[in-house]
Amino acid sequence: MTIRTAIIDDEVPARDELAYLLSFFPDIEVAGQAGSAGKGIEIIRALQPDLVFQDIQMPGKDGFQVVREILATQSTPPLFVFATAFDRYALQAFEENAVDYLLKPISRGRIAKSLDRVRSLLSRNQENHSVRRELECLMSRLDKKDDPVRIPLEYKGRVKLLAPEEIAFFSLEDRKVTASLREGTLPVFGQTSIDGLEQKLRGHHFFRAHRAFLVNMCHIDQFSPWFNGKYLLTMSDAKNSEVVVSKGRVREFKERLGI
Repeated sequence: MTIRTAIIDDEVPARDELAYLLSFFPDIEVAGQAGSAGKGIEIIRALQPDLVFQDIQMPGKDGFQVVREILATQSTPPLFVFATAFDRYALQAFEENAVDYLLKPISRGRIAKSLDRVRSLLSRNQENHSVRRELECLMSRLDKKDDPVRIPLEYKGRVKLLAPEEIAFFSLEDRKVTASLREGTLPVFGQTSIDGLEQKLRGHHFFRAHRAFLVNMCHIDQFSPWFNGKYLLTMSDAKNSEVVVSKGRVREFKERLGI
């Protein structure tokens, strides 16, 4: 049995690497690729693949929206295997459903395990009903969103609540966490560690650049290599602050950027 497969990822190197890894499996045919969720939906409808490997976080629509639109328009959806550069998307939900996930960077061995699972699912007698039911279950679980995340900041004797997107980065000094904004800096109310914020902001665009810094990837203005294998980020806060990416975190930073 040949498994017709599509790859959806906005990063060309990631698509190329995945296609290369899949080439080692004779029963996998990569029928098409797309660089955005919108194009991905188009090729799924046109090619009717058995299997889709796709990124979660892409410009515009994300990977979950692709699944929702396909479920809404196709009676026999393909299997979806999600790929992500970081563990921030309720991955436990994937493990309990028919779909799988791959944590980037992806190894050939991990692909092999995922494909074993795919083959098993596709061989079920009532595979289409099973796939649809389990995909709908996954989407239902992901749609049960928590209350919107707000960051409490100390401001003129009161507590001001801001959306995470408004904050360029958090820094820790003397057990006091500070949020840097375009307008200046404010202490984070009731927070004494970066670890707690990192957990709270899973699923948002934040990256732990250093033990004492949690940066918003959307507020990085520029970066450059620094000494001893570190990187130096210039942030888009009021002071155009510079934040060091520690040597041990450079690889993850580059993966997050797709470089």
